[in-house]
Amino acid sequence: QVQLVESGGGLVQPGGSLKLSCAASGFTLNTYAISWFRQAPGKEREGVLCINRYDRSTYYADSVKERFTISRDNANNMMYLQMNSLKPEDTAVYYCATALKSVCSGRGEMNYWGKGTLVTVSS
Repeated sequence: QVQLVESGGGLVQPGGSLKLSCAASGFTLNTYAISWFRQAPGKEREGVLCINRYDRSTYYADSVKERFTISRDNANNMMYLQMNSLKPEDTAVYYCATALKSVCSGRGEMNYWGKGTLVTVSS
């Protein structure tokens, strides 16, 4: 059974950093692409970053380029989102998701989602 569990969210001041984790089970993480999405209050869920099975990253949101990075720990079946220089507009629930495909794909193709972790950027 495929499961994704996010953790690491919380309250952080503008300019601060946070590292989110996504624990995967029921499949081998390095065999597939896996993505981070986020949903801000009153807005649609949007893609943030994806890493494919070849460890190539794809940015879905221009606003996070040079601030967010995605990585994977294959030994522990974990995926991470390092977020630096956080801004109030980064406030959202962050989700990890996978379509169980080797390449990155859009929100509509995701088959499995975690329940999300809330990130609040505020002074």
